[in-house]
Amino acid sequence: MRIDFDPAAMPRNDFYRLLTATVVPRPIAWVSTMSADGTHNLAPHSFFTIASVSPPVVQFSSVGRKDTLRNIEATGEFVVNLAPESLFEQINDSATDFPHGVSEFDSVGIASEPGLRVKPLRVAASPVALECEVHSTIRIGDSTVVFGRVVHAVVSDDVMVDGHPEISRLKPLSRLGKDEWGTMGEVRELSRIRHADWQGPASDR
Repeated sequence: MRIDFDPAAMPRNDFYRLLTATVVPRPIAWVSTMSADGTHNLAPHSFFTIASVSPPVVQFSSVGRKDTLRNIEATGEFVVNLAPESLFEQINDSATDFPHGVSEFDSVGIASEPGLRVKPLRVAASPVALECEVHSTIRIGDSTVVFGRVVHAVVSDDVMVDGHPEISRLKPLSRLGKDEWGTMGEVRELSRIRHADWQGPASDR
């Protein structure tokens, strides 16, 4: 038996909670921006993924019009910082609704470093930072999807193994439903099968 839900017949927040509890886990874009007057902003966004490889483009959605989106519209630049387990509480603190013009870097006490190709600061303790220039934005209802072309990436050598970022060292956080967060559990490896090597479903082999 299944339960049917009609988004059109439900309050917006009720269906939002249903979506965010079922589309899981969601990677977190810890987005740093700078306002037109030079104030640095930092906030986590959990509607985040890769949009394109060539050119390299990442995307995240701003639900509502927050400082992150306003700054990006004003300057055309932002940085996506990886959200690692070690910074769990700082990431959550940076989601606080501080007044406009207040820097989360300063209020939360998050160490920063300058970007190489863009003006927004990077999170110094984050193992990965993707510096982006705005490719385009799309308004969908109460949200805005931001596409950013990656113009520079920096990765800590502490998380690299044989020239590749190692998931067990990155230890990324993810968002789940309600106030739940996910950490890395068991990691399984399974290679894709070429059609030329196909021998039927795994259950039949």
